[in-house]
Amino acid sequence: MWVELWVCVMAVEQTLVLIKPDGLKKSLTGNILTRLSETRLEIAAARIVRVTRELAEEHYTFLKGKPFFEELIGYIMGEFHERRKVMALVYHGEGAIQKVREICGATNPEEADSVSIRGAYGRITTSGVYENVMHASANPEEAEREIKLWFTPDEIVYHIYPVKDGELKNVKTRLWA
Repeated sequence: MWVELWVCVMAVEQTLVLIKPDGLKKSLTGNILTRLSETRLEIAAARIVRVTRELAEEHYTFLKGKPFFEELIGYIMGEFHERRKVMALVYHGEGAIQKVREICGATNPEEADSVSIRGAYGRITTSGVYENVMHASANPEEAEREIKLWFTPDEIVYHIYPVKDGELKNVKTRLWA
């Protein structure tokens, strides 16, 4: 008698995770990071970002034209929570997208499993905005687009996507006085 053994090999991938302004205001960063540590993935990048309108619109470009688009932009920019920042992270490892999304739970906090991050900490406002505490990329293509939007190659400890050397001229930046 032969027994077939099927091995499920998960691809090494990366995903963008954003702890949104409501998560920061409610001091949930530690709780969220602790839950994400259950995935056994590695953090490849992390930073606190002041979200500009341009960044918010580019991040949610696929939702442009939806009736809730303006509220969504205001939400991610921190206009509703007096926290005009998010914590952006890149998680890296086998099956990163699926693992993170399982712990996050459904986008709609009311549909999310109560033991998921969104189920435990999210809510829907009276105006219908999903305050779901965090974002996680849905698929490899979205992850690549989002990671490249939120991080430069030098801010990520792994070489996860091809890069090239180049020079930026006439780039204005703030310097320490």
